[in-house]
Amino acid sequence: MRNVNFNNRDPVYVQVVRHFKEEIATGMLEPGQEIPSRRELANKLKINPNTAQRAYKEMEEEGLIYTERNLPSRITKDEQILGAVREELILEAVESFVSSIRSINVPVEEVIDMVKEKYTESNE
Repeated sequence: MRNVNFNNRDPVYVQVVRHFKEEIATGMLEPGQEIPSRRELANKLKINPNTAQRAYKEMEEEGLIYTERNLPSRITKDEQILGAVREELILEAVESFVSSIRSINVPVEEVIDMVKEKYTESNE
């Protein structure tokens, strides 16, 4: 798991959950993969253990992770949840992009052409 660059706008636990979602969406964390304990995560990210606990609780409630008895927590294998995570992140990025580009008043066709061009350009 890579480090998280925390911002001062959002609660830290929310940023930790988002980081896990990004790792899941990009395939860095695989379905069923074991994740660090709450204490290990707190040490690695240099956050309060209660903050790590809150992030894990949130992820369990969202179905992103599961914990069986005293075993380590794992990433969900539920395809529906995994797909929803990916879709949520894409939608957030699109909404952010659209709200920033809308103020420039560019025709949507022109924006789409530019996005297609940049997207394929960066994949080569």
